[in-house]
Amino acid sequence: MKMKMKPLSYYLVILFLLPSCQEKTFEKVTSTEEPSRFNEAVRQYYFKTLDSASFHIQQMDTLHSLTENQDAFLKSRKWYKRVEPMLIAYDHENYLSMNAPNLLKVEIDDYTDIKIRKPKSYQVLEEMLFGGDAISNRELHNVLVYLQSRIPYIRKHHNIYRQLDRHHLKMIRDAIVNVATKGITGFDSPMLSNSLTEAIDNYMTLKEILEIYREAFRDNGLYQEWMTELDAAMTTLEKGDFETFDRYTFIKEHTHTQLQLVNATAMDWQVDLNTSRPLNPKADNLFDKDFFNIKMFALPNSPPIGEERVALGRALFNDNALSNEGLMSCATCHLKEKAFTDGQPKALGNNGKPLQRNTPTLSYAVYQKTFFYDGSGDDLEAQIVSVANNENEFHMDLNRMEEQVKANATYQSAFDSLYRDGVTNQNVRNAIATYIRSLAPFDSKFDRNMQGKEESLTQEEVLGFNLFMGKAACATCHFPPAFNGTVPPKYQETEFENLGLPKNASFTHPVLDEDLGQYFPYKVEEKKSFFKTSTVRNIALTGPYMHNGVYKTLEEVMQFYNVGGGQGMGLDVPYQTLPPDSLDLTDRETQAIIAFMRTLTDQEFETMD
Repeated sequence: MKMKMKPLSYYLVILFLLPSCQEKTFEKVTSTEEPSRFNEAVRQYYFKTLDSASFHIQQMDTLHSLTENQDAFLKSRKWYKRVEPMLIAYDHENYLSMNAPNLLKVEIDDYTDIKIRKPKSYQVLEEMLFGGDAISNRELHNVLVYLQSRIPYIRKHHNIYRQLDRHHLKMIRDAIVNVATKGITGFDSPMLSNSLTEAIDNYMTLKEILEIYREAFRDNGLYQEWMTELDAAMTTLEKGDFETFDRYTFIKEHTHTQLQLVNATAMDWQVDLNTSRPLNPKADNLFDKDFFNIKMFALPNSPPIGEERVALGRALFNDNALSNEGLMSCATCHLKEKAFTDGQPKALGNNGKPLQRNTPTLSYAVYQKTFFYDGSGDDLEAQIVSVANNENEFHMDLNRMEEQVKANATYQSAFDSLYRDGVTNQNVRNAIATYIRSLAPFDSKFDRNMQGKEESLTQEEVLGFNLFMGKAACATCHFPPAFNGTVPPKYQETEFENLGLPKNASFTHPVLDEDLGQYFPYKVEEKKSFFKTSTVRNIALTGPYMHNGVYKTLEEVMQFYNVGGGQGMGLDVPYQTLPPDSLDLTDRETQAIIAFMRTLTDQEFETMD
C-alpha cells in the first residue's frame, strides 16, 4: 500500500505539542559541519563485511576442487553484497572494479595513452566457476590474486571518516535505487541469476545501518516502519523465483515505499540531502518526472529550463534558416509525430542521400551522458555543433548561424530578455538544447500506472515488464526509468555495446554490418562496432530500428536478441557484449515484451501509436 507522507508543517506542530510525559530535548543528529556520531559504528560494520568477504575469497585456490572454490566464492560474494551499498557510496571506483562485467574495458585519453584492461571481478569469477567451460588456472589465479589483495587494500584505505548523517541516508537511498534498477535484473549475476538473494543481502546492510541509527530517530514509529518494510521486502524476494518474480509489484509496493521513508527520515533527522547530484533527493517514485535532477544533465551554469526558453528553442528547432541553403531544420530529421525520428532506415542529408546512421529519437535524450551512436558528442550543445558543421546537414558556420538569428527581430528580442549576452552561437545552441531537454514528460501509460494515477495495465503488459527486467535481460542494458544506457544508481556514464548487428534483416544468411562505430578516431580494435545503448521509450513510433535501421519491426528486433545477436547467428564478432546464447523466449513472452514497450509511448503520442 502506498504510504502518504505528512507535510513538514505536521511534524513541526507535533514537536511542539508533545505531552509532558514524553518531554525530551531533541537536537539535530549532527550539525552540517560535524561528522556523524555514528561513523565509528558504520565503519566497524564496513570492516566486518570486507573482512568476511576477504576471508572466504582467501580460501580459494587453483589447487582446490571446483566444488570447494564454488562454495568459497558464494560465501565471499554474499559478504561482498553486504558491503556493496557502502562501496557504491564511499568507494565507487573500487565498486566498479570489483563488480565489473566480464568485458574488456578500454580507457582512452589520447592517441598515445590507450589502456585495455581485462576485468578481475566477482562477475569474472562467477562465469569461470559456473559457466561450464574448462577453467584456465592462470586466469583464475590472476583474478584471485587481484581480489585477495584488493579487498584488504580497500579496507586499509577506507574513506569513512567524516561522513555526515545525510551521506549515510543518501547511501541508503542509492542502494534502494540500485536494487530496483540493477539488483533484481540479473545485471551482475549473469550465470547464476542469483539477483533476488543478493538483493536481500543489500537490504540486510540497510537494516544494519538503520539499527545503528535507531537512537537518532525522534519518531520511533518511523524506525519501526523501516524495519517492517525492509522485512517485508526481503520476504518477498526470498519467496521469489528469478524468472517469474513480479518486479512491477515489488517496485510499486516496496521501492517507492522505501523512498518515501527516506524522505520522512530526512525530516526526522533534520537533514537535507544534496541537490547537486543526478537524482532529485526528494523524488519518491522512480517514474516521476522529477526523479532525475535535470539541471545536472545540462552544462554547468546553464540557465534554468523555463517555458519561454523552451518555446524559443522549439522555434529555432523548426527553423530552416539555420541551415546553409535554408532547406533543413532539426525537425527535418526529428519529426515530432514520429517521436523525433524520421521513419527512414538512415537519415537523409541536405542532398537527399542517406547519411551513415539511423536518426535517433530525441525523447529523453537529456538523460544521456554522451551523444551520437558513436559517443562523439559530449553534450547536447556540442551535438548541435556537429550537425551545423556537417556539410551533408546544416553546413552552416556557427558565426553565420549567430548572424542569421540576430537578423530576426523576434529572436533578437527573445534572446535579449532571456540571456544576459543576448544572441550568441552558444546561447542559440543552449536554447535548442533546452527544448530537447524538455522532451521527457514521463507520462506514458506505464508511467501513469507506476505513479498510481491509473490501474490500466493488462496482465500481458505487466508480464512484459517483468520479462524485460528479468528473463529477457533487456534491463541489464536499458536501465529504468529512462530505459537507456545511462547506468544507475549514479547515472554518470552511458553504456556502449557491440551486438554483432548485421546489415541485412535475414536471420538465415546474415551479413555483418560494416559500420565500425567507436573504432574511430583512435582505431582501437577492441572498440570496433560499439554503439550507444538508446532508449526504448516511444519505441512503437521510432522504427526502423538499430543504428543502421536494419529491422522494420519490433518482432524482428526481439528475434535478433532472442537468438543471441550476431554471434548467435554464426557471425564472427570477437568483442560482442551481448551473450550469444538464446534467451529461449516463447512467442507469448516476446509479444508480452513488445506489449510492455508500447506502454512507454508518451501521452501526446498515444493516438499515433
